[in-house]
Amino acid sequence: MGKVYAELDERLSNFISRQPVFFVATAPCLTAGGDGGRVNVSPKGYRDTFAVLGPRKVAYVDLTGSGAETAAHLRQNGQITIMFCSFGKQAKILRLYGRGRVVLPSDTTWPELARSFPADNGRGAQRTGRRAIIVVDVDHIADSCGYGVPVMELSAERDLLTEWADLKSAGELDAYRAEKNTLSIDGLPALS
Repeated sequence: MGKVYAELDERLSNFISRQPVFFVATAPCLTAGGDGGRVNVSPKGYRDTFAVLGPRKVAYVDLTGSGAETAAHLRQNGQITIMFCSFGKQAKILRLYGRGRVVLPSDTTWPELARSFPADNGRGAQRTGRRAIIVVDVDHIADSCGYGVPVMELSAERDLLTEWADLKSAGELDAYRAEKNTLSIDGLPALS
């Protein structure tokens, strides 16, 4: 049955590091009464893009994609939930609830945070297309059974996002982000 944890200990950190995918959920508050726009749930892949920074702090590399809902929602209210779901033999779901912030490559804390992610992921360099690092101060850690989640085997990571970004120049990535990542689908400022 479900349990609440005070912090991310070695056992939970190891569980996180074994998961090939995690899910990020955010939602905007568009009115003074707290009513929101669209809830966003994003799957995130690549094991080398997530880091446990401390017992109650995590971060992940946000790669260039078709939208920027997470960044917009975090800039607006900071609320975020990250879910790790085991598809292996261990039936477990782990959720990290907290307050997140967006760190851009131009921010002074970027170089130190970027060192938290391995540079050699089989490519010999950090992933192309990094547009932000999402840092989360975790205020609630809980797991649940995951009994209804299927057991599946990972055949390979899909590296299409990195391959797509590798084909772009820095200027082309900047132009893509200006076109696709400036506003959320609810019109909130995202990456600008």
